[in-house]
Amino acid sequence: MSIVINIALGLIGLGVVVFFHELGHFLAARLVKINVEAFSIGWGNPVLKKKIGSVEYRIGMFPVGGYCKMQGETNYSEAWENMRDGKTAEKGSYLAASPWRRIVVSAGGPLFNLVLAVILLSVIWGAGFEINTVGNKIILASEISNTETFPADIAGIKTGDLIKSINGQEITYYHEIQEIVALNPNKNIVITVERDGQEQSMNVTPFLDKATGAGRVGIYSWIDAVIDTVAEDSPAQRAGLRTGDRIISANGIAVHNSEDFRAIRIQNVGTLLIEYERGGQRGEALFSAAEAEGELGFSWEIIRYRTPNLSFPAAIAKGIRESYRTLAVSVTSLRLLFMGIDLTQAVSGPVRITYMMGDVATQGFEQGVGTGLRSIANFIALISIALCVMNMLPLPMLDGGMIILFLVEMIRRKPIPPKAISVFNACGMAIILCLMVLALFGDIMFFVRS
Repeated sequence: MSIVINIALGLIGLGVVVFFHELGHFLAARLVKINVEAFSIGWGNPVLKKKIGSVEYRIGMFPVGGYCKMQGETNYSEAWENMRDGKTAEKGSYLAASPWRRIVVSAGGPLFNLVLAVILLSVIWGAGFEINTVGNKIILASEISNTETFPADIAGIKTGDLIKSINGQEITYYHEIQEIVALNPNKNIVITVERDGQEQSMNVTPFLDKATGAGRVGIYSWIDAVIDTVAEDSPAQRAGLRTGDRIISANGIAVHNSEDFRAIRIQNVGTLLIEYERGGQRGEALFSAAEAEGELGFSWEIIRYRTPNLSFPAAIAKGIRESYRTLAVSVTSLRLLFMGIDLTQAVSGPVRITYMMGDVATQGFEQGVGTGLRSIANFIALISIALCVMNMLPLPMLDGGMIILFLVEMIRRKPIPPKAISVFNACGMAIILCLMVLALFGDIMFFVRS
């Protein structure tokens, strides 16, 4: 049932992104006086339609996304033949419009995806929200895997170090470390750590993780082994564990952080004896072998803080800055596609995106309606910006490719021959089909691995 809910929520979110894209094309066409024959919410045969003025508004059978149909939009060959015979394109049609007007229409879709992102992020920051994170203390991944040396080891970083800054940018939380490192594979970065009260800077070069397309240095977050919440009627509650308990050891092995505890559990094949400290006193909690193999029913203590409620102007400014930052990250990430990453894992298709969007929303709603709405709004903003970037690529059949065609037409001062357009679009179709097959294969493998 949860999968159905995930997909339903994901389809709604993806539909909003595509709808705004087509709305941008629609409004841009109206602005530059190009006739729109139909504007549809959803695809397939219309279940409802009504003509207002010259536009037929429709609701499609499949209520996901939509489309904007402009007069003469696809009749390139027919229009070219007519013009060769001395005829002209019908006034108000797509091809009768000057190239710059068609450029405005092509850019309208991606632009409105940016507008959607700014609106959503402005609302999120205006309302304020709670952030769950952990601190800037780290654990070396090599101490967990015991099989590999990472850039952090080579640079001299040690478990227990506090990451104070990266490339001069102050670091307070672990997610800030992740964001910077992920965007700088194969680039030197300067990490300043605090160790024993002293600060020292080190040069580190993150390697490219070909499975994700992100940079990695080989560190994990240090989470103190302090219990945050205990689920009702869980093994942990029945064993006597409570919020605030600090786990000292498990099966006689010292525990300093959450990774220590996880490693002990992986190696454990029998009962699990936990020693904990509560209010200066020590106690023990025993779990049977069957309980030790499953979920114990408690979570670790993390850092929670709430962002301030911003005024309307401040929220809009923040929404614009966050949209620009995400846009810059998306553009930067494109170059990673040409650096030998595993595209089947790093490139997501519509199936996986729909599921992930729904999953993010579902997990958010489990923490409350407000958290759920914020989670899905944030994800929609991210996907909307990604769609903007992808559509502006100078590839055939994409908005960016069409803009290139129209710019060439402006330079030539005459229409492009239909044969050239056909070849251009055929190449685009081949590229898009290859990407779709690759993304679909990646989606299938994602669910198989899950």
